[in-house]
Amino acid sequence: MRLLLLPLAMLALLCCAAAAAVEPLLAVVVPAAPGHLAPSEQDINLIFKRRKQMWRDGSRIQPVNLPADNALRRRFSRAVLKLSPDALEEYWNEQYFHGLLPPHVVASESAMARFVAETEGAIGYLPYCSVDRRLRVVLLVTADGRVVVPGSGPDSVQACGVSGSES
Repeated sequence: MRLLLLPLAMLALLCCAAAAAVEPLLAVVVPAAPGHLAPSEQDINLIFKRRKQMWRDGSRIQPVNLPADNALRRRFSRAVLKLSPDALEEYWNEQYFHGLLPPHVVASESAMARFVAETEGAIGYLPYCSVDRRLRVVLLVTADGRVVVPGSGPDSVQACGVSGSES
């Protein structure tokens, strides 16, 4: 019986490692329009907790989330907001009594891309490979949860599972 369990345990570990390896790079995005300054990781944390509501130029920040059960949102919350889904829910329940509402929620990644691209002051997150020219990446989260500033090092990003430069 033990001889049967060992190969099954090894197979389970391999499957978990393979699943982690294919998690998409997460990109925090703003509209590509000129004039948008790149917020820091700390700024983004404050923005999505609604503790920072204005950009430096005085315009209103419009953060947007994916649904609470979305895997990308859970990764974003853990890596950037430093909160588990349960802790984040508790945070918003508490903030509600202080009159602070959570960011707007869109139904899908395509809705996220459209909202951020077309909404003044918007900020959101997508899989890196879903970012198009309407959007500008201001922060990246790797599959292992590291937060990386775009262009901060030659090995900091392996875009879309392909190494090398894009043309």
